[in-house]
Amino acid sequence: MIARLGAGLRDGLRDPKVARFALLLVLLCVCGLAVLLLPQPDLAAAPRIVDRLGLLAPPAAVLLGALMMIVLIPRTLVSVAWGALFGTVGGASYALAAALLAAALGFAVGRLLGRDFVADRVRGRLARLDGWFGRQSVFGVVTVRLLPVGGFGLISYGYGTTGARLRPYLIGSVLASVPSAFGYAAVGAAVASPGDINWFAIAPAGLGLIATTIIVTRWRRASNRTLATP
Repeated sequence: MIARLGAGLRDGLRDPKVARFALLLVLLCVCGLAVLLLPQPDLAAAPRIVDRLGLLAPPAAVLLGALMMIVLIPRTLVSVAWGALFGTVGGASYALAAALLAAALGFAVGRLLGRDFVADRVRGRLARLDGWFGRQSVFGVVTVRLLPVGGFGLISYGYGTTGARLRPYLIGSVLASVPSAFGYAAVGAAVASPGDINWFAIAPAGLGLIATTIIVTRWRRASNRTLATP
């Protein structure tokens, strides 16, 4: 039994599409284990590191934030941490830039490793759903990003395996991140400097709940119509 399973696995991996998809799954597992097992960083040293970096601190924050999201660290944590280090506006701006970079990288990896495998195997309703992703507008991407269906990095990888178009995907990913980026950056800034919150800077977060409710309702109606189409 085990021998047959091993032989079947070897035969399957001879197909380049299967091998690439298996590599994507391994990559996701490694990222998940890294988040769970790696030691926590020394947060007390972070302000000193920012001071030493000087003008290089913002690009370093963007690159590091993107890397954190790619390895499946929640975007929320990045926004809070960057808000504590750079203030509400600066922290949210760097977190959004990191989200854009992470969205692009995750999409590229998912498209390279998983798209061919998925395209060859989706049938029926899954094929219609894949077609819906391919026709998605910016609004559709915002909708999916706001749904509680997975972390930012995981959704980025998943989008790459669909037929989604890059431009609306990237624009929608950033727009969907704006309310929470400002909101959580404000939380981080408040922890670091109580009393210094700029309430106008976190106004997008106040609109996030209303926008999410409207978008989720419209998404459900649109997805139900798509799946019901024969």
